Amino acid sequence: MTDGSLRVLSYNVHRWGDDRAALARVVRACAPDVMLVQEAPTWFGTRRKRRAMAATFGLRYVAASARNAILIADGIEFAEPLQWRIWRPFVRRRLNFIATQLPGGAVGGYILVGATRLAVVCCHLGLHILGRRRELEQILRRCRTFGTPYLLAGDLNEEPDGPVWKRLTEEGLTDLGADAGPTFSSTNPHKRIDGAHLSPTLQGRILPLPASAEDLAAASDHLPMLIEISVG
Repeated sequence: MTDGSLRVLSYNVHRWGDDRAALARVVRACAPDVMLVQEAPTWFGTRRKRRAMAATFGLRYVAASARNAILIADGIEFAEPLQWRIWRPFVRRRLNFIATQLPGGAVGGYILVGATRLAVVCCHLGLHILGRRRELEQILRRCRTFGTPYLLAGDLNEEPDGPVWKRLTEEGLTDLGADAGPTFSSTNPHKRIDGAHLSPTLQGRILPLPASAEDLAAASDHLPMLIEISVG
C-alpha cells in the first residue's frame, strides 16, 4: 500500500482446486494489499486450508463467512471484521430439477488508507436470478450501516445487463469494471460476471493483470479483478 492508494484483488479461486502453483504465481504477481476471495476452500480443516492457501500467496487469512474470505498483506491494518450470513434457501428448483445450495454469506472489514477509513466487502451471489436479488438486498442493507465509504466486490453470477447490476447502479455505486473486459471463463473469457463497485466518494480503477495468460487459465475458472482505490 502506498500513501493514498490500496490494491485489492477480488478472485474466485475455484475452491483452491485447480493448479495451486499457478494460482500462487498469479496472486503474487498482482501483489495485493487485500485479497477478497470467493469459493475459498471449505469442508474438513477449513481454517487450516485457508491459512495454508494464504501462506502460498504471502498473505494472512483474517476473516471469512460461508465461502468468502479476506486475506491481507503485512503492514495492512484490518479492523472490526464484518461477517454475516446471507439467507439462501437450501433447496433450489430449476426447471424439473432440484438442487441443494451451500449457505450464502458476505464478509468485510475496515482498512485505513492515509487518513481515510473505508470498508471492503466480499460476496458471492447465487445462481438463481430471484435469489441473487434477495441476497444483494441483504448485503446492501448491511453496507448502509457502515458509516464509511466502501468497496463491494465479488462473483455476481450475472452479466451487466441483469437486475443485480441495475440495482447496484440505483444504490449509487460506481462500476469499476465497465471497460475491463470479461472475467469468465479463464480459458475462454466471454462473460463479465464478476464485479467491483465503489461508493461515490471513493475513486478507483481496474488495473491490467500482470500474470501470464497460461497461469491465469490454469489457476481458476475465473479471472481476477485487480482494483486500485485512491483516496485523498
